[in-house]
Amino acid sequence: MRVGEELPPLEIPVTRTLIVAGAIASRDYQDVHHDASLAREKGSPDIFMNILTTNGLVGRYVTDHLGPHAVLRKVAIRLGAPNYPGDTMTLTGTVTAVAGNTVEIRVVGANGIGHHVTGTVTAEVPA
Repeated sequence: MRVGEELPPLEIPVTRTLIVAGAIASRDYQDVHHDASLAREKGSPDIFMNILTTNGLVGRYVTDHLGPHAVLRKVAIRLGAPNYPGDTMTLTGTVTAVAGNTVEIRVVGANGIGHHVTGTVTAEVPA
C-alpha cells in the first residue's frame, strides 16, 4: 500500500431490509430506523440508516480490500446526508498514511443527496 492509492468503489443498495436489519442487529430500536409513519411524524421522509450500520459497512469496505487478517484499530466517522431506502451508497477510499504495518484510509460514502459518511479508518495489516 502507498499513500494516494485508491480503493475500488463499493456500491451498496440501501434497502428497507438493510436499514431495519442493521438497526435490530445493533440493538438500536429508535422508531426512525424501522417505522416509516413515525419517522415522517418526526420530519423525515422515510426511515433512515443508523450510524452503527454505517460504521459496520465502512469497516467491511476496508477489510474487504485489506484482507481477512487486517485488524481495524480506529474508525472515526461522521454522518451527513441520511441513507434512505431506494438509494445507493457508494463507498470510496484513499490511502492517506502508511507507517510500517499500519495504514490510514480516508473513506467517503456518497448517496443521491450527498455525502452520507466521511472519516478515516486506521488498520494494521500483517506483513
